Amino acid sequence: MTTRGRITAILGPTNTGKTHHAISRMLGHRTGVIGLPLRLLAREVYDRIVKARGPSVVALVTGEERIVPDRVQYWVATTEAMPDIAADFVAIDEIQLCADPERGHVFTDRLLNMRGLHETLFLGSDTMRPAIAALVPEAQFVRRERFSTLSWSGSKKLSRMPARSAIVGFSVDDVYAMAELIRRQKGGCAVVMGALSPRTRNAQVEMYQNGEVDYLVATDAIGMGLNLDIRHVAFSATHKFDGRRVRPLFPHEMGQIAGRAGRHTESGTFGVTGDAQLLDEGLIDALENHRFAPIQRLTWRNTALEFGTMDRLVDSLEAASGHELLARGREADDVAALKILRELPEIRDRVRGGKDVRLLWEVCRVPDFRGISQMEHATLLARIFGFLQDGHIPADWLDRAIKRIDRTHGDIDAISKRLAYIRTWTYVAQRTNWVADEKHWRAETRAVEDRLSDALHAALTQRFVDRRTSVLLRRLNQKESLVAEVNDKGEVTVEGEFAGRLEGFRFRPDQTATADEAKMLNRASYEALRPEFHLRADRFYNAPDTEMDYTEQGGLMWGNQAVGKLVKGSDPLHPAVEVFVDEEAGPDIADKVRKRAQHFIDRKVAALFEPLITLQKDEALTGLARGFAFRLVEALGILPRDGIAAEVKELDQDARGALRKHGVRFGQFTIFMPALLKPAPTRLRLVLWSLAEGLAEFPESPPPGLVTIPHLAEVPDQVYALSGYRPAGDRAIRIDMLERLADLLRAQDTRGGFEANPDMLSITGMTLEQFSGLMQGLGYAAEKGERVKVKAAEAPVAATPAPEGETSDAPMTEEESVLAAETRARWEAEQAEKRRAEANAAPEADATPEEAATPEEAAAPEMETFYTFRWAPKPRGNRRPQGDRPQGEGRRGGQRREGPREGQKPEAAHRDGQRSENPRNDAGKGERRQGKPGGKFGGPKKGGKPAQQGPKTFSSRPEKKADPDSPFAILAALKDKT
Repeated sequence: MTTRGRITAILGPTNTGKTHHAISRMLGHRTGVIGLPLRLLAREVYDRIVKARGPSVVALVTGEERIVPDRVQYWVATTEAMPDIAADFVAIDEIQLCADPERGHVFTDRLLNMRGLHETLFLGSDTMRPAIAALVPEAQFVRRERFSTLSWSGSKKLSRMPARSAIVGFSVDDVYAMAELIRRQKGGCAVVMGALSPRTRNAQVEMYQNGEVDYLVATDAIGMGLNLDIRHVAFSATHKFDGRRVRPLFPHEMGQIAGRAGRHTESGTFGVTGDAQLLDEGLIDALENHRFAPIQRLTWRNTALEFGTMDRLVDSLEAASGHELLARGREADDVAALKILRELPEIRDRVRGGKDVRLLWEVCRVPDFRGISQMEHATLLARIFGFLQDGHIPADWLDRAIKRIDRTHGDIDAISKRLAYIRTWTYVAQRTNWVADEKHWRAETRAVEDRLSDALHAALTQRFVDRRTSVLLRRLNQKESLVAEVNDKGEVTVEGEFAGRLEGFRFRPDQTATADEAKMLNRASYEALRPEFHLRADRFYNAPDTEMDYTEQGGLMWGNQAVGKLVKGSDPLHPAVEVFVDEEAGPDIADKVRKRAQHFIDRKVAALFEPLITLQKDEALTGLARGFAFRLVEALGILPRDGIAAEVKELDQDARGALRKHGVRFGQFTIFMPALLKPAPTRLRLVLWSLAEGLAEFPESPPPGLVTIPHLAEVPDQVYALSGYRPAGDRAIRIDMLERLADLLRAQDTRGGFEANPDMLSITGMTLEQFSGLMQGLGYAAEKGERVKVKAAEAPVAATPAPEGETSDAPMTEEESVLAAETRARWEAEQAEKRRAEANAAPEADATPEEAATPEEAAAPEMETFYTFRWAPKPRGNRRPQGDRPQGEGRRGGQRREGPREGQKPEAAHRDGQRSENPRNDAGKGERRQGKPGGKFGGPKKGGKPAQQGPKTFSSRPEKKADPDSPFAILAALKDKT
């Protein structure tokens, strides 16, 4: 371009205001173009100029974005995308990138050829001064100094990194690892890498600039002119992989990165962290004073290209400059792609002239954003070239390619790959005449890229930022009071971030918080909880008892929140309360909660143990009755009889009657109060007993409604007794049902042996085998046997029993005689039909001899199992039920029964053991005397015959002989004849 204006090279270190000066100078001209090294920086400058002049006169042109209004005056572009137009002002930022092995040839071309009509500015490092002076002799030089100082601070751990620091890594893995560590220790960080899309980088930088996080983890991309509020730069490594090899960082590269520390007049520091070695003194001095060796060579590539053939194009691209300062750089991606395509037969066949070669070169300049492999990238370019030779890229093909990418789910790596793919299509859509509807596809690709960029930003933020910690740190640094709130669920938030949960009257901080963070959270949370504690205490104090409960482990609950626990009190019926209230709530809150909780448990004990408390307070009880009442209260309403046999024996009838008035039942096995066997008193009784015994773990009450439960050897018998059960063999039976069973056993001959009747099995809810084990646990011997099972159809028809109090020997009426005759005739017809059917029955045709039953098998009767139970006293003194003495054994004159307990006469145990569930058995004063002459179960009545001696078998109903003339007897006789 023709040089008409002056050329100025403004050189110096970072933080000298060079870019700001260039923007001011451009706005002083009518038109201007500024080239910037990064799309991110271009967007930042574009926004500044739009803010000053409005969007209608400012254009933004990058490889993947194009905003060009109708009346453009100022062009903001990446260096590669700078428009070749005549403008009054031209500026090229970061001119020292002329030495970059990959992009340097573009900057060198702009240095040599791009000029403004009135003014041209080159902005960059002072290391470019000799090269610019040699290549652009007419250029004037201006040296600018830093606004602030840059100093070395040594090595620091990441955990000790000061706020507003940038930690620089040179690989994606290193960046992610450091970001994760900072999130755990410092609350989070922003991530800036060259591989991120500009929108994602903008969002991350904005998060850092706004103070949402105080740390930035980045690659050397931050050295390219980004204006950030950084106070300290730390190098995690001093080597990098440049695409071909791992090499040490050049001093001027380190200076460019370290120089980002400090903003305007605020000084900055730099240092190392992690495994990076300390810098030597000479390098430190160079970085602090910005003295670096000048750049000796610039990267150059021929711009006078020949498009006759592909070979001539490659030769022109590889031509030498002929100048000692200009050297060919590393083979660029576009040249590598051109060489690959040149060798493909399908490409050689399609390229027929200079127009095709030019188009092929334009296609080769599509950047390899995906970075998969050169061959795969070249294959994609060949496909695009084929489409463009035929006109445009097909809309349906491009639509399918974009839809495969338009997915925002996945992790950071997956979204990053999709972003790289969509950037390829964004670049393609920006090329003129490559697609039919350029406006549509530019908007479509841009929208997809924005969605993916936002998703990537969200993924990075979610992974590497703990917003709660960052918010707290920011507000504390700003010396502002933290705002905390408590919602109706008890969730405590500080500055909108979850801090913990209020459970009852205790604050549970979030366990994921760090130690320093937890202090801040607790301090702010308790400030918000002070009024909440008072409100909750008032609600709890006025809450009805129905909102409160106790657990089987002694906890006190208010709804679903624990507010305290029961502890041992002065006696089992008066437990004390220990409340769960934070010290920060204050003693007044704790006292109010304690009073209400104590009131609740006192009322609960008084309601569930009312009979026992009434018994305890009855002053009419004196002497032995009062002592026995004390023993019963001490045992919480249940006393196994075998442990207090002597005390029971000493009670006279008046004392027992006084105790019975309070609901005390003197059972054969247990002395108890039936009202206290209900599930609610049982549950509370176990809790009160566990508190009195000082147990660490309380036994739980059995499920309500069970007659028997398993008998576990590790559970003490006392626990079963307190639960309302008595162990017997492998099972434990409820004590009230055991007494009902004892009432049935009194009517049996336990010496001669008896069988279980259905009533016994019904009471216990057991099978015959299980009942056998229960009886053996109670002290009985069980003899197992088998007998022929009597089928119901073959059983003789029993005579209809006469109503109670009537006899069955009265003559039949005429109506009864007719009924009997009809019954007999019907029965005879049924039996005759049955015999005919059996006689005519033959074995099935397909039955084998083995399957056919032998006559012996067919005649074999069906057997059933039965048990015979007899009293078998054990050394521990188990006794049989008192009502089973043989006749003639009375309390006064008969023989003494077998198996009395030690220290107890049979009569003493017998008297109270006769009380049954039948109210008639407990009516009247005194005890029923069994075996008394003329008694119900004793010797002969007056004037009667002596009773038979020896063992007898008793049935549950006395046997009555049927009238031989009754129709039922006739039917039974006929059956016997058959």
